[in-house]
Amino acid sequence: MLSGQSDELNARHARALGATEFVAKPADPEFLRQLIRRVLSFRDTSTENDDGLIGASAALQKLRAQLRQFANSPFPVLIEGESGSGKELAAGALHRLSDRAERPYLALNCAAISPNLVEATLFGHAKGAFTGASGQRAGYFEEASDGTLFLDEIGELPLDLQPKLLRVLENGEFQRIGETTARRSSARIVAATNRDLKKEVREGRFRADLYHRLSVFTVAIPPLRDLGDDRILLLEHFRGLYAAQANLPQFRLGQAATRRLLSYPFPGNVRELRNIAIRLTTKYAGMEVRVDDLEAELDPGGELNAGNGIAAPAAANRAELVAIALNDIQSHQNFNLDATLHMWEEAYIEAAQQIAHNNMSQAARLLGVNRTTLYNRIDTLAREKRNSAQ
Repeated sequence: MLSGQSDELNARHARALGATEFVAKPADPEFLRQLIRRVLSFRDTSTENDDGLIGASAALQKLRAQLRQFANSPFPVLIEGESGSGKELAAGALHRLSDRAERPYLALNCAAISPNLVEATLFGHAKGAFTGASGQRAGYFEEASDGTLFLDEIGELPLDLQPKLLRVLENGEFQRIGETTARRSSARIVAATNRDLKKEVREGRFRADLYHRLSVFTVAIPPLRDLGDDRILLLEHFRGLYAAQANLPQFRLGQAATRRLLSYPFPGNVRELRNIAIRLTTKYAGMEVRVDDLEAELDPGGELNAGNGIAAPAAANRAELVAIALNDIQSHQNFNLDATLHMWEEAYIEAAQQIAHNNMSQAARLLGVNRTTLYNRIDTLAREKRNSAQ
C-alpha cells in the first residue's frame, strides 16, 4: 500500500486488511523496487500438501472432513467465510482432493473485474461482438472444460447475469457473446462469498434459485479467532517458510507476545497473520519479538471490528429527524425533495468511499448494496447533475 494518508492508524489498518507493507508518499523508487522484490520472493507453499490446511483444532478438523467428503461430487459447493479466512485455499483443496486434480483449475474473482466484462470473461465472445472485440475468445467456462471453476466473491455477480449462470449450472449450456451456437461445459463449480447470501436473497440482490443451486453443499470456513492454538501453529509455519525463503534466522516469540497473539481477534484472518509473519521475519530475524514489537503490527481497531465490519451509527430519534426536516423545508423557499435526497445519497456514497479508500466492493458492503447497484447510483447521480447544469 502506497498512500499519502500515512498516519500510523491507517498504516496498521491497511496491514490488517491484507497489505504486506505500508509506504508513505513520497517514496524513493529504489526503496520501492527492493521492497517489491522482497515481497515477491516470499511464496506460500502451503498448497503443496493434499488439503493445504494447517492446524489441529476441532473446527479445522471438521472443515478438513467436509472437504474430503465433497471433493469427488460433481455438484456445486458454496464456501462461506470472512475475508482472508482461506476460502480460496479450501477451493483449491476441493480440486486437488478430487478425481479432477489433473484437469484445469481456473479461479475468477467476480469483485475484481468491471461488471461490464464479467459476461465476456465467463462465457467468451465472438469477433466483433462489442467494441474492442478484435478477435474471438473462449471464456472461463470453456477453458475450465471438465476441471474446476472457482468463482470467488460470487455475491458481486451482477443481477442480470445470474440467470445465465443458473442455466450453465442446470444443463451445462452457454453461449459466447455474439454467437447463437450453444456450447457445453462440464466444469465443477465452486463458489465463495464473505456475504450472507440468504440476506442478499431476502433483500432482492441475489436470485433465490441461483443461491439454492450453488449451495447444494455448503462449507463454512472458521475465522482465525475461533481456531485457538492453531494461530501459533500457523505462525510457526509461516515463520519457517519465509525465513527459509529469505535465508534468514527465524524470529522467536516471547511469552507475553504469544499471549497477546492468542488474545487478538485477527480481523484480517489468516491473510493478516501471514503478513505479520513476513514483517516479523524481515524486522526481527534471529531475535525475540517482544509484546510491544508485536503490538506495532496489529490493528488497534481490530478488537472492535472483527467479524462485524464497521459498526453502524445509532439511529437518530424520529422526532429529531422530523425537526431537521421541518427546519430544512421552512428555511428554503424553493425546497426540492429529490435534490435533498440526492445530496444525502452523494454524501453517504462519498463517506463510504473514503472509509473504504475507494475500494468499491467494500464501499458497497458498507452501504448495504451490491457493487453493481453502487456503480449505477453513481452514474445516475452524475447524469442528473449534468442535466440540471444544462
